Amino acid sequence: MTQRQLFLQHIAQTSDAPLGIEVARGEGVYLYDVAGKKYIDLISGINVSSLGHCHPKIVASIQSQAAKYMHTMVYGEFVQTPQVQLAKFLCDLLPDTLNSVYFTNSGTEATEGAMKIAKRYSGRTEIISCLKSYHGSTQGALSLLGDEYFKSNYRPLLPGIKQIGFNDLEDINLITKKTAAVFMEPVQGEAGIVVPDEGYLNAVRKRCNETGTLLVFDEIQTGCGRTGNLFRFEKEKVTPDILLLGKSFGGGMPLACFIADKKIMNVIQHDPVLGHITTFGGNPVCCAAALASLQEITEQKLYETVELKAKLFISELHHPQIKKINECGLMMALYLDSFINLRKVIDVCLENGLITDWFLFADNAMRIAPPLIITEDEIRVSCKIINEALKTVYG
Repeated sequence: MTQRQLFLQHIAQTSDAPLGIEVARGEGVYLYDVAGKKYIDLISGINVSSLGHCHPKIVASIQSQAAKYMHTMVYGEFVQTPQVQLAKFLCDLLPDTLNSVYFTNSGTEATEGAMKIAKRYSGRTEIISCLKSYHGSTQGALSLLGDEYFKSNYRPLLPGIKQIGFNDLEDINLITKKTAAVFMEPVQGEAGIVVPDEGYLNAVRKRCNETGTLLVFDEIQTGCGRTGNLFRFEKEKVTPDILLLGKSFGGGMPLACFIADKKIMNVIQHDPVLGHITTFGGNPVCCAAALASLQEITEQKLYETVELKAKLFISELHHPQIKKINECGLMMALYLDSFINLRKVIDVCLENGLITDWFLFADNAMRIAPPLIITEDEIRVSCKIINEALKTVYG
């Protein structure tokens, strides 16, 4: 049997039409299949490969750490240099109140951990999230997810969850002294790149202060330079009580985290002891990769290049069927008239050597989230492929 046949037989598919690219290797912004065909990865593995594929500094850090040790108990008991160095480097980039890091395997696990410490620290059980929000797919994170289509067949989910409209100032009043935490993306990703109105996040912060509610920013997609700042909350000048990072944070390796003040994080130490544990979260090889990635992004100030690159994308994409382009740095959504036609465009792009995708809650919008290292020439080539695909589908 071929690899493709074995894939279809033994790997669980999440749709009835998998893309089916048989990946052989990756380098920079490109993936190559087993036949040698080259693809521009315009979605970075869904906002993950910010330094592209097989960045030499990340590869070297992985190889170096793997030769020392790859696993031991990871959850805050043993002193492990990769964890310590990464946590220190990260906290030095953040406000003083974000000084304690808990590493997890994935963004959804960071959400789960943050939900636990928020309820425990506040002594409250109600949690608020936003409509059209995405925080992960496990049971707790799914409870926060802001679209009923993706939740309805998995109920019952967690009780005590309320949802508010993003950018809806009136809904902020639903945050009360019963609310343990508000979970919010500072830019909504799966909703199709929805940027907060001016002053909105400040209003949420003010209401949380008034009610003693913890504010949690999910920067799993927006963090680590993608939106034009190292962290999106810096642009908004609103500091959360808990910060979630993931996706690109691991430099291509499975790593995420939730970060809070030590006084909040300390609730997992007692009553019960080991109040939150993990087998692999904070794996030393993953931490070494993440540190190399974060150092490269900050030293090269790659986040300072993304707005100009976004403008180049917008200037190069032109077809009368493009309804609008939402963007926040190199998080972009190109809107068409329907999912049916978007899927046709995506298929033509794939045939012509470009990988793109759509959004969970905006399935008529094309996802554009390339590696931050993408060059101007590579942007122009990408846009040419997209424009030609649009002409093929729409004429």
